Amino acid sequence: APTPADHEAPTRPVKLRGKADGSRAATLSWGGSTDDVGVTAYDIYQEGSRIHSVPGTQTTARLTGLRPGTVYTFTVRARDAADTSSPDSDGLDITTASAPGAPASTAPTDLRITTGADGKEYAVDLDWKQPETGGKIPAYQLYMNGRLTTTIVWGGEPPAGRAHYRLTVNDPRGTRYTMKIRAKLPDGTWGDFSAVRTVVLGD
Repeated sequence: APTPADHEAPTRPVKLRGKADGSRAATLSWGGSTDDVGVTAYDIYQEGSRIHSVPGTQTTARLTGLRPGTVYTFTVRARDAADTSSPDSDGLDITTASAPGAPASTAPTDLRITTGADGKEYAVDLDWKQPETGGKIPAYQLYMNGRLTTTIVWGGEPPAGRAHYRLTVNDPRGTRYTMKIRAKLPDGTWGDFSAVRTVVLGD
């Protein structure tokens, strides 16, 4: 019998979970997707780049070759016989263990970003957990689409625990940004970057 035509994209993978396996590997698992003909593969992405693929019958993956003490953000897409991909799964942050003898990661974690209309502009609100650096963090750098956009300097006493920052932009609805931050450390150097977040104005 002829192979049925594949007209629809697969559904997005759900319930992405995972953990680091030491300093250079991670294991992911997710809930399977459905497709009108069949899922042929799952592709794993790191910050928008495909880094690994597994057959459509498999809903786990082990990733190797990672860097120690690094925050990664993974997503998964299902792919069908027509080479059509599903929407991304929710993102999952995984931090690999530091190499023996290496200092702990200085990356901010749990970065959350929301947007909302503010008159003719958009407000972009960032909220994150600050890294443990042994001292107060006087400033952060915010990168958008890979370029330094602003240096966040607190007007008074630096906050403890979680930190917040609001950025106002006047780009049109639907504009997409990738965003990441890093802290200024007590010794004056810049720390590790947070995981990257993708934001679309008006979503």
